[in-house]
Amino acid sequence: MLSYHRALFPLILSALLLSACASSSVNIGGAPGLQVVEGEALPEPTIADLSANERPYRVGPFDVLNIDVFGSEELSKKEVQVDASGRITFPLIGTLEVAGKTPGEVGELMADRFRGRLIRDPQITVNLKEIVSQTVTISGEVKKAGVYPIVGRMTLLTAIASAEGWTEFSKKGEVVVLRTVGGKDYAALYDVRAIEKGQYSDPDIHARDIVVVGNSNSRRIFRDFLAATPLLAPVVLLLDSNRN
Repeated sequence: MLSYHRALFPLILSALLLSACASSSVNIGGAPGLQVVEGEALPEPTIADLSANERPYRVGPFDVLNIDVFGSEELSKKEVQVDASGRITFPLIGTLEVAGKTPGEVGELMADRFRGRLIRDPQITVNLKEIVSQTVTISGEVKKAGVYPIVGRMTLLTAIASAEGWTEFSKKGEVVVLRTVGGKDYAALYDVRAIEKGQYSDPDIHARDIVVVGNSNSRRIFRDFLAATPLLAPVVLLLDSNRN
C-alpha cells in the first residue's frame, strides 16, 4: 500500500527521571514535563473538560443527512446525500455547499436561504443518517477489523475498542497508525502497553487514518525499532519521501 522507501522523520526515545520524595526516586518515562502530583486518585473532570474533549463532526462527501423543516410535512423527513463535491440540493432553495460544516451549521445555512422569502421563521433540524466521509480503517490483530465512523473525539485506544479489542495474537507493542498529511505518508509506531501505564498520552485518531495492530507489515516498517524496549515515546517515519 505504501512505499517502504523512507527517510527517518522525528525520532523520540526519551526517559524522564522524577523524584517521588526526598529519599527515593521512580523512573516514570514518557514525554518531557511529566509530573508526579499529590493525591491517590485522578481529579474529576469539570464540565469544561468534558466539552473540550468533544470534536464536532464535519459533514463530508457521500454522508447522508436527515433534514426536517418544522411546520412543513413536504419538507420534513428528507434523506439527502452529500455529493462528491460536498454539496446538497434541497427543494425550494437549490444547491448548498455543506462540506466542512457541522450538521448545526448546515441547518443555519438552510434557514438563511429560507428566511423571509419562503418561511418567515424557519426552524430546521439536520441530523446524520449515515457517516461515510469521516472514518478510520482498523486492521491486523483485532477481533473485528473494518471501517468505523468517527463521531466526536477518537483516540487510539477507543479505535481499538471499536474493533472489539485485542485477539490472542495481538502485539500491543507493535501498533502502527498510518496517516497522509500534505501529500506525504507517515507511519507512527505505538506501544499501547506504555499508553495503558500512563507513560505517554493516548494519541488522537483522525478521519482516513489506518490503524494496524501487530502484523508482518508493521514489523517490516519498524524492524529497526521494535527491539527497543520499553518504547517510551512514539516513533514516527516519513514514508516515500520523494513523493510529490
